[in-house]
Amino acid sequence: MASNGVNNGQALDRPVVTRFAPSPTGFLHIGGARTALFSWLFARHHGGKALLRIEDTDRARSTQQAIDAILSGLEWLGLEWDEDPVFQSERGARHVEVAEALLANGHAYRCYATQAELEEMRSAQRAAKQPLRYDGRWRDRDPSHAPAGAPFVVRVKTSNEGETVIDDAVQGTVRVNNAEIDDYIILRSDGSPTYMLAAVVDDHDMGCTHIVRGDDHLNNAFRQLPIITAMNEIEGNWAVPVYAHIPLIHGADGAKLSKRHGALGIETYRDEMGIVPEALFNYLLRLGWGYGDEEVISRDKAIELFELSGIGQSPSRFDLAKLQNLNGIYLRDADDARLTELVSARMDGKPDTALLARAMPVLKVRAKDINELADAAAFLFAQRPLTLTEKAEKQLDNDARGRLAAVHEHLETETVWTIESLEASLKEKAEQLGLGFGKLAQPLRAALTGQTTSPGIFDVLVLLGRDESLARIAAQATVSAGS
Repeated sequence: MASNGVNNGQALDRPVVTRFAPSPTGFLHIGGARTALFSWLFARHHGGKALLRIEDTDRARSTQQAIDAILSGLEWLGLEWDEDPVFQSERGARHVEVAEALLANGHAYRCYATQAELEEMRSAQRAAKQPLRYDGRWRDRDPSHAPAGAPFVVRVKTSNEGETVIDDAVQGTVRVNNAEIDDYIILRSDGSPTYMLAAVVDDHDMGCTHIVRGDDHLNNAFRQLPIITAMNEIEGNWAVPVYAHIPLIHGADGAKLSKRHGALGIETYRDEMGIVPEALFNYLLRLGWGYGDEEVISRDKAIELFELSGIGQSPSRFDLAKLQNLNGIYLRDADDARLTELVSARMDGKPDTALLARAMPVLKVRAKDINELADAAAFLFAQRPLTLTEKAEKQLDNDARGRLAAVHEHLETETVWTIESLEASLKEKAEQLGLGFGKLAQPLRAALTGQTTSPGIFDVLVLLGRDESLARIAAQATVSAGS
């Protein structure tokens, strides 16, 4: 029987070390980012080390573009690592060294079974409706029985009796009959290590005390433990880490997360959807982990509170609307200079950043993302004549344009162009015309912004300034005179 000897993720008798180990065969998706976050937070909470390993042994599918995207996405989220990234592809000699130690000490063996023999074995298992697993045909055979020079793989020798027990920090106690774990390959016929070997060796060499990863890896833990146990017998210093297997993320409808639910690369949230990193950080934190009813949790607070015990055992549901709502909260609290820089990068041409910065306090109140902020700010830099939306056009019938002419004449006499003075003046004008103020504000907004939604009308007038405001009003009032 094998057990990791820990209960519910309690720290071992050495400093906490966690790792995040993505495969660069694609970009950093939302599930991977959450795993990275949980692993990083646990290390930070315990004053330990958070490490990064790039599992790039699949040379055919691993790309530099994906590596760059992963590193960039993690940096954007604010996850800094305590050492330089470890690249698994550079550690092949060490992986082979461990495999040879297992061979030399009887914990692994050479398997000379051909592909044809293995397929015949699987066909018989299918016909008998048995699980497809290696039958151990070379487990106890002498390698001299193989043809001279025949290719072989190296398989780890697993236990056929008893059970393996893992006290997982998230899943609780999980048991597997050892008979269900076959003798899997650790070195391929070309001498290259498999993931199952490489991951175990790297985790040990990096000093990892806690393995935080998706629960789709739970079966791997049972397959990796025999290597750890065997190497501990050989060398005496291979400790079993604490495992914490996190439930996967589902869509809002409960189905497996896909692109239609929001299973996108981190760069899509950053570059295309206008999400700020602190909002995604907060959202991912609350996606399967909880602390009372708190929804808005800062980075520092998250480090203070995070424990593996707060992770639920059920799959969490990704809700894009909830993320956008949270993003809006963070936008309202964000530094205006920072938002100005983010918004200006999304606008055509080179906008007046000083004007954009002055407008930011009123623009960010309504926006849910950086794209909405950029759209809301566009009116500030629009050239006359303004292009009106269909809804704005409907606000400017002949009566409304006539009222604009009267407003233009009235505002021309204004010498103090402040929110307070304009508010008092225009409300007085509405009373003179016997109108509710909305009857003036709606066509004014359409004339000044080309839209039916904008910051407060007095804010708009002040931000545009006296000359530009009067010119835009006149442009629409003049249309009335010529129609």
